[in-house]
Amino acid sequence: MLDQPIAQIKGLRVEFQTKDGPVVGVQDVSFDVKPGETVCIVGESGSGKSVSSLSLMRLVEFGGGDITSGQLLFDRRDGSSVDLGDTDQSLMKQIRGNEIGMIFQEPMTALNPVFTVGRQLTEGLRIHKNMTAAEAETRALELLRQVRIPEPERRLKQYPHELSGGMRQRVVIAMALACEPRLLIADEPTTALDVTIQAEILALMDRLKRETGTAVMFITHDMAVVAQMADRVVVMYRGNKVEEGTVQEIFDDPQHDYTKSLLAAVPKLGEMQGKAYPEPMKLMGVEDQKLDPIKGSDEVILDVKNLTTRFPVKGGLLRRTVANVHAVEDVSFQVFKGQTLSLVGESGCGKSSAGRSILRLVEPQSGTITFQGQDILSLNQSALHKARQDMQMIFQDPFASLNPQMQLMDQVAEPMLNYGLASGSELQDRVASLFDRVQLPRSFMRRFPHEMSGGQRQRIAIARALALNPKLIVADEAVSALDVSVQAQVLNLMMELQSELGLSFLFISHDMAVVERVSHQVGVMYLGRIVEIGPRARVFENPQHAYTQALMKAVPIADPNQRKSEKDLNFKPIPSPIHDLNYNPEPSQYMEVAPGHLVLMTDSGY
Repeated sequence: MLDQPIAQIKGLRVEFQTKDGPVVGVQDVSFDVKPGETVCIVGESGSGKSVSSLSLMRLVEFGGGDITSGQLLFDRRDGSSVDLGDTDQSLMKQIRGNEIGMIFQEPMTALNPVFTVGRQLTEGLRIHKNMTAAEAETRALELLRQVRIPEPERRLKQYPHELSGGMRQRVVIAMALACEPRLLIADEPTTALDVTIQAEILALMDRLKRETGTAVMFITHDMAVVAQMADRVVVMYRGNKVEEGTVQEIFDDPQHDYTKSLLAAVPKLGEMQGKAYPEPMKLMGVEDQKLDPIKGSDEVILDVKNLTTRFPVKGGLLRRTVANVHAVEDVSFQVFKGQTLSLVGESGCGKSSAGRSILRLVEPQSGTITFQGQDILSLNQSALHKARQDMQMIFQDPFASLNPQMQLMDQVAEPMLNYGLASGSELQDRVASLFDRVQLPRSFMRRFPHEMSGGQRQRIAIARALALNPKLIVADEAVSALDVSVQAQVLNLMMELQSELGLSFLFISHDMAVVERVSHQVGVMYLGRIVEIGPRARVFENPQHAYTQALMKAVPIADPNQRKSEKDLNFKPIPSPIHDLNYNPEPSQYMEVAPGHLVLMTDSGY
């Protein structure tokens, strides 16, 4: 009986009605999930992987989809088998949450902001398991301990906004596991999380699966996560299943071209050993770009010394400042002309605040920022406006940084008009050549942001940043939201531009494998300070600080033979960066372990 699948999807077809007629979300997809096994469904955005899981939960109808054909067979706890495709919604209510649990991608939208964590955790237990309030609370505490949430008694009384992203995601996992479902569907459950938290959550799900025998359907676009989690893999492309096999078969001997290109585009930690300069990613079907080595120069373009940025925490009736968030604490680094310095670290470590402080999008407390010999902090607004012509920023979320009501050509032209650099037909030509530069067809110039995919929008953001011919670009998590192959294309584009135009990048990221590919220098941040900085090869091949070592250990590697177990991952909880007003932090002191390779000596709490 053990080999009897818990869920079988047979010939599933889902259509969405749009004003231009029906659009097919998935067509003729079949696979099954057995007890105690993890099936990973991989594909890039728009491939139909989430549609398959939402169909199984019968939630796809609430998003405007129709299951037009196929069977969704599910083995219930009592031994009966149902076709979820034509089950009425009242029976679905009993199955949903009780026998099939779901972890959604965005924990903030999966939790209700007006109810406490405790109330949301106990709700399902009281409905499905007929528990009393006291029994449900005991079980909720047990669940929070299972997902390793510290101080669970306190968390039950808190609201979702009081928890960090990783904590919220754990609460969502606890909720999905509350009724011990037979099948757990996890839709990109770690996409928005940091490496260390992601590593812990993957290990946690793996352990819970082994302990409870739950079947897991895991949806992701991250091949390294697949290597870590999967027993079997289903590869989706444009609404079709193109390949299925065990995790070993898919990684060792992929058959379909699309699977091969997915695997080729994944940066693997350690690939750059022994290489002196950044190198483009390999892309299937693209001739290897022969880039001259991006050497850059030893001329300093940006010099940051003792940068400190704090944000006030207000409280009490008069909204006085009662404490400060020490976002950036005594940070110093240099960016060389034509080179890339990457700042890595986890969310909340201060890397984005550092990037914004340099452009004075947030005002630092103290320190000096010298850009091309100019002291940025002493400039008045009009001088700052002029200086910003040479330093531009690419933001993490291209949709939020583009104006939804403007055509793309106007958005790329805007900075040039703003600085009076071009007008009329010359402006048109320059915009067109920027579109060529970022490899977008000129026919897109009249489109609006919502008509583009995420990767295309990010290219527009790059084109706009390039419009002023800047010398320095601050890229804040510029590729973290993109699919692997799109990410590889955008990174290659950035390296090509660096090689041709001599651009300098301050590259802010939490993805160690990407950083290893693109950087000349690397600075690792933890709790607002740089704990280790130096040439990429030295920091990656000989990490000296305990936190850098922990970060390297947590990176999942796209190789099923190098799986990490929970005991490899013993992370300390990150202390709070909020301190009261009379707190006086020690200055950062460094030890030089090799030429240019510095390690923090001051106690950073790690």
